[in-house]
Amino acid sequence: MSRWVLALLLASAAPAFADDLKKDRPQLPPSAKEEVPKEEDTTLGEKEYAFNPLQAEKEILVGEFYFKKGKYRAAAERFREATKWNAGATEAWLRLGDAEEKQKDPKAAKEAYAKYLDLSPDAKNAAEIRKKLEKLK
Repeated sequence: MSRWVLALLLASAAPAFADDLKKDRPQLPPSAKEEVPKEEDTTLGEKEYAFNPLQAEKEILVGEFYFKKGKYRAAAERFREATKWNAGATEAWLRLGDAEEKQKDPKAAKEAYAKYLDLSPDAKNAAEIRKKLEKLK
């Protein structure tokens, strides 16, 4: 029983000690708080893309993961990112067309498939893609 009384006394005295500790601590002026430099703040501007085939390949892999899970919007975003990192990534354009077609966006699918055929007109599946383009029109 005495332990409970001691615990209650300590618990009731803790806020008073905490206030004393806050008074002893020096307060920083509001301007001295750490701010994120503008060049590191990602919310200020758009991402800049440069040719990076490794990053494009990573985006394609993640996009394929989302596509297999049935998350076609996320997959399309990843494939679109891959095309920004490497505009010549034919697989990204093909997969973007597939993802857009699954989302029932024929215009975007048609654009992606057309870009794929522009980059790779002699691909093994070129005839199949041309048939898809005819269906989408």
